[in-house]
Amino acid sequence: METLLCLFLVLILTLVSSIFLKKNKNSKFNLPPSPSSLPIIGNIHHLAGLPHRCFHNLSIKYGPVVLLRLGSVPVVVISSSEAAEAVLKTRDLECCSRPKTVGTGKLSYGFKDITFSQYGAYWREMRKLAVIELFSLKKVQSYRYIREDEVGFVVKKLSEASLTQSPVDLSKTFFSLTASIICRVALGQNFHESDFFIDQEKIEELVTEATVALGAFTFSDFFPGVLGRFLDLLFQRHKRINKVFEELDAFYQHVIDDHLKPEGRKNQDIVSMMLDMIDEQGDEDSFKLNMDNVKAILMDVFLAGIDTSAVTMIWAMAELVKNPRVMKKAQENTRTTLGLNKERITEDDIGKVDYLKLIVKETFRLHPALPFIIPRETMSHVKIQGYDIPPKTQIQINVWTIGRDPERWTDPEEFNPERFTDSSVDFRGQHYELLPFGSGRRMCPAMPMGVANVELALMNLLYFFDWGLPDGMEVGELDMEEAGNISIVKKIPLQLVPLRRY
Repeated sequence: METLLCLFLVLILTLVSSIFLKKNKNSKFNLPPSPSSLPIIGNIHHLAGLPHRCFHNLSIKYGPVVLLRLGSVPVVVISSSEAAEAVLKTRDLECCSRPKTVGTGKLSYGFKDITFSQYGAYWREMRKLAVIELFSLKKVQSYRYIREDEVGFVVKKLSEASLTQSPVDLSKTFFSLTASIICRVALGQNFHESDFFIDQEKIEELVTEATVALGAFTFSDFFPGVLGRFLDLLFQRHKRINKVFEELDAFYQHVIDDHLKPEGRKNQDIVSMMLDMIDEQGDEDSFKLNMDNVKAILMDVFLAGIDTSAVTMIWAMAELVKNPRVMKKAQENTRTTLGLNKERITEDDIGKVDYLKLIVKETFRLHPALPFIIPRETMSHVKIQGYDIPPKTQIQINVWTIGRDPERWTDPEEFNPERFTDSSVDFRGQHYELLPFGSGRRMCPAMPMGVANVELALMNLLYFFDWGLPDGMEVGELDMEEAGNISIVKKIPLQLVPLRRY
């Protein structure tokens, strides 16, 4: 199918070779530099491979602000902390809407979620709901017992595996862990109870399929109008999106139906809270929730919450094993600080171990789970570092490149947590060289929950276990190749051998 697609595009180029993309030649505009483009497709031919690496290579040649034309869609790629600050802080209001794509529109029930909805009164109400009711620090802390229970269950399973000293698939372990936490927090459903209607394998499959669908290429996204719709129909580009939407919708509906039963709201999970809000709405309320809003919020929590935390933990453990000095220091620091006789690690212990926080920061820098902040779209004409950016321009901020900027970071390709010792740089949106959760109005509201998941899990694995590679594998042989589209994970699952210490 992909070969046929390429041949068809070549045919289009041949037939319309005299038609070139319109370029704004108006001398009053100082547009960002741009690579050479082709008829119809624009700069799409420059994106052969992982997008964040393709954009990184273009930034090396053309600078930190680059204009691309993907089909008929203008896209500005931002690849420096200074330019990112201009977008996310100085011009945050003018640059804080979202582009509409087929995949995001379908899976968000017509942009009724928080992540992909356009900027306006609706988004402000949904953001307020998320910040105050769903993901406040108090609410995140109330779910602490869930995180501790689920991490404790992982420690138990790894302890059993350590008896045989056999390799464990940590990639699967981390996805199962985050899925278990999110399903209890958001859905009130516990994998370890026999009446849960779906298993972890299916959850992981759904999350993977949905992430692929969100990042999938559809012609309509880049060629609006009859041509895009015709090509999508011809190559069935919507088929995968529609299939995963139907599966997710059925899953959400099953959960909601369970909560609507008299005994269904026994926990204060996110679904319960939102259904209670719907019940309490009055005729005079100007902003009202419905079931599509509930499902759209579940999409945000479910996909982002499971995927990004798991990906971060995978990269952190991969880098620790790849760098024995850092691993040894992390384990010694954790065990010396907490003592050697603890039977259980709790969230009270997290603040005591400073080196763990440095490891998490360094993982966010070198391996942001999302190499791009969720794309923004300009609502009016803005200037970024002297360049004119017209309205309705998509903005992609490459945080993967920013985290590797040699002007900002010494030895940027090296995993070195000590670089953050005595450094004020943090990942909470105020330092534009480290942006795993974004910044400004569209910053991820669930950041506290994600960080809590990552820190507690890593601390337990560092305290209770030593880690080795499978028999016959040397540290230098550990494959760090990336894969993915929206989120970037280690391509080959991380297989490590746990050895229980305490």
